[in-house]
Amino acid sequence: MNSISINYVLKWRLKYDHKYQWSVCGKLFNVKTGRQKKKSFNNGSIGYWMGRNFITLKNLRKDLELIPKEKVPF
Repeated sequence: MNSISINYVLKWRLKYDHKYQWSVCGKLFNVKTGRQKKKSFNNGSIGYWMGRNFITLKNLRKDLELIPKEKVPF
């Protein structure tokens, strides 16, 4: 069986829910499940469904933060 693996560098996350993280290329991932979330169109606006809530891109931009660097002992 053949398989392909792709790695993404994650740079941003939501301030209030750390399981949703964005890559450098702008793709949204749910880190808890390991799946990519897709953009949706709802009532004339573009955004993401996060659980049962629809959040527009305009509202998301003010809730993003950079993922802090982690110190490792080696």
